Amino acid sequence: MIDKVTIIKTSRMAEEISKKYPLRPTIKEAIIHTNREEFVPLAMRHNAYRLDALPIGAQQYISSPLTVAKMTQYLSPEGCDSVLEIGCGSGYQAAVLSQIFRRVFTIERIESLLIEAKERFRHLRLGNIHTRTDDGQNGWEQYAPFDRILFSASARTIPQKLFNQLREGGILIAPMERGREQVITRFTKQGGKIHEDALEVCDFVPILDGVVR
Repeated sequence: MIDKVTIIKTSRMAEEISKKYPLRPTIKEAIIHTNREEFVPLAMRHNAYRLDALPIGAQQYISSPLTVAKMTQYLSPEGCDSVLEIGCGSGYQAAVLSQIFRRVFTIERIESLLIEAKERFRHLRLGNIHTRTDDGQNGWEQYAPFDRILFSASARTIPQKLFNQLREGGILIAPMERGREQVITRFTKQGGKIHEDALEVCDFVPILDGVVR
């Protein structure tokens, strides 16, 4: 349960996001009802509600809340049941998704980060988030197909096995490495074929192979 003081802070943050990128009501409510401070290292908590990415350890970052809001909205999540996130990190993106989706599946290759994220989910009583330590490029076939798939790290290519785990009519959003740039890209599965649309330039840490225990 999020307290009134925190709601005031997250509401102000959501208003700041909306000035830069108009949010649909569903997305705005998800941002408001997710306490970003819980996902930020103690030394950084005074910056928790600024629109900045912040370091979380293991050379990883918690994305800017503006980026999290955009990625969530690009998924067109309204009315969807399940989403797979590749790259759990601090868990903030998954927590926002959990306000909209009935089931959130999130994979992290760095075990120490996932242990911390799982403790946050437990503390916040986010019981609809399911976690796994693995190379996210493998997906999570046991629970496929997913309505939506979200990459929280940049990729050069999307493995075919992930498109296979995407439901017909589903959407996959990923920051794609295109030359010297990264571009948030939407992949839509229609008639068994994948249609690709470039959305905007971005800056994410790259996805890496393997698992770190």
